[in-house]
Amino acid sequence: MKQGTQGSAGTGIPDPRTRGSRVPPQQRAADVDRARDLAHGAGDVRGEHTHSETPIPRPRQVLQRPSVRGQILDALRTALVGGELTPGEVYSAPALGDRFGVSATPVREAMQQLATEGAVEVVPNRGFRVVERGARELAELAEIRALIEVPVMLRLARTVPAARWADLRPLAEGTARAASSGCRATYAESDRAFHRAVLALAGNEQLVQIAGDLHRRAQWPLVGGPVTRGRADLVADAAEHLALLDALAAGEWDAVRSLVQEHFAGSA
Repeated sequence: MKQGTQGSAGTGIPDPRTRGSRVPPQQRAADVDRARDLAHGAGDVRGEHTHSETPIPRPRQVLQRPSVRGQILDALRTALVGGELTPGEVYSAPALGDRFGVSATPVREAMQQLATEGAVEVVPNRGFRVVERGARELAELAEIRALIEVPVMLRLARTVPAARWADLRPLAEGTARAASSGCRATYAESDRAFHRAVLALAGNEQLVQIAGDLHRRAQWPLVGGPVTRGRADLVADAAEHLALLDALAAGEWDAVRSLVQEHFAGSA
């Protein structure tokens, strides 16, 4: 499979130096200072007694700051959902790191996380290939999401007072604004936030996490094109959020079931 050629220098991602996504030099300088401090033992906290503790071997490599790694992971997820990372293409950590203004290490760690989630796969000595996925996988994800979330939402419709659903209306309206922008990545984030808030009312953190992982996977682009849904599709999808809130507040169980199933079937 050939190396990705989209964007600058063949990475498939527009140069963040023109998009404000470069990690600030101060951040990188802080990482260097922290590494130097750790190497000289400057990280010890005064007042803590360590003479009786078993010495811990120093790591062979100083870990990157989680904030940097998290920023890169968020940027890569945005690029993936937005179609800037093309299914089937291979991207190297050093090339992507150069575009983000960081070393290859945080990029590689972020890509490893995406590999764990199933978004990319490791290509030895080359980098990471964006997984190619088709309509069948999307349909399977929609079926699984419906099996999990429909019963939960029906239960919530019976137990959650109407006032609580009203509290979620700003989130639903936020998805409508995101959809009107036509930005797939922006809409994907607001869409997940709305569904996460609805499911959180069930009080089951494991449910929220599992459903969120499935939701994120359902937002990855299909093979054959970076973007499969236009602005009109996003606007229609967002409108279903408001209709769902109305049905939940009114306790209309049949409407809730129908809306959720249709919503998942149309998601991409």
